[in-house]
Amino acid sequence: MYLYAMGSYVPQKTIDNSYFSEITGLSEDWFLSRTGIQTRRKASSDENTHTLAIKAIKNLEHNSQLAPLQDIGLIVGATYTPYDTIHTLAHHAQKYLNLYDIPVVSISTACSSFINAIEIVEGYFATNKAENALVVASDHNTAYSDETDKTSGHLWGDGASAVVISKVRPENQPYFQILDIITGGGGGLGKAVDSVFLRPINEGFMMNNGKDVFIHACEYMASFSKKILTKNNKTIADVAWFIPHQANLRITQNVAENLGLPMDKVVSNIQYLGNTGCAGCAIALTENASQYKHKDLIVMSVFGGGYSYGSMLLEYINP
Repeated sequence: MYLYAMGSYVPQKTIDNSYFSEITGLSEDWFLSRTGIQTRRKASSDENTHTLAIKAIKNLEHNSQLAPLQDIGLIVGATYTPYDTIHTLAHHAQKYLNLYDIPVVSISTACSSFINAIEIVEGYFATNKAENALVVASDHNTAYSDETDKTSGHLWGDGASAVVISKVRPENQPYFQILDIITGGGGGLGKAVDSVFLRPINEGFMMNNGKDVFIHACEYMASFSKKILTKNNKTIADVAWFIPHQANLRITQNVAENLGLPMDKVVSNIQYLGNTGCAGCAIALTENASQYKHKDLIVMSVFGGGYSYGSMLLEYINP
C-alpha cells in the first residue's frame, strides 16, 4: 500500500495553561510538568467532528495538488468523539466528495483508530474491493470533556487529518510505502474498562486511572514498535523518525528512552496542540512532511484507552 497525499486541520482558537489554572486553581507549571502541554486547540461553536474532517480533506486537496478525488473507492472514518453516530464521519466525507456506490465505514478504537482504519483499507485492498481509499481521522475532544475536571480536563485538543492510500504505486511524486501494520486489543488489561471512558448518557468523558494508562501505553507502544521492526528485519538504528500517539510528552519520552531513540528523531506536537486523539499522530505525520528524506524509515505507534494499540512501518520515497 502507498500513502501519497496528506492534509490536516486544527482550529484557530488556542487555549493556554493559564485558562485551566484559573478554572481549577492548579498552577500553570502543574499542567506543564505532568503533560508537557503548553497550549491546545479548541474548535469554535460552529465546528464539529465532521467540519474538522472536511477542512482536513480540503487541505489535502490543496496541498497535494491532486485532481478531485473521484477515484476513491473506499472511505474510512476514524473517531471516538462522533458528531453523529448514524450519518457518520465517513458518510459526511462521502457527501462532501459527491461519491456514491462505494463502501463507507467509520470505526472507533479510541486513540489507535487511525492505524486501525488503515488496517481496514488493507483488508479491502487484499480482497480486491477497492484500489484507492480515503482515511479521515477527526476528534472533537472538547465537545465531550469537562474543563473543570482536574484529572484530565486540561489534556484535550481538537483536530483532524486525511490521507489517500492506493494499492498501486504512484508515479512521479513522493509517497510513503506502508511496509507493515500490526495491531492488538487489550480490553482485559489492567484497568482498561474504566481508565478512560466516554459514556455520553452517564458520566461523560473521564480519565480515572492515568497511571494505569501511562504504564500500559509506555509498555505497548515500545513493544509493538520493536515487534514491527523485528518482523521486517529492521533495527532501531534504521529508524529516521518515530511518530507516537500524542497523549502525553512524558509517555513519548519514556517510550523513546525505552527504544533507545534520541528525542530529535521523535515527532511531537502535543506541546502546542494538546491530545488531539486519533488524529494526533496523523497530524504529526503531515506537519513533519518537509523533513522527510528519500528512504527514511518511519515508525508510527499508538495506544488508545480501552485498551488498543499498534504500530505502522513506513518508508518515504522521493523519486
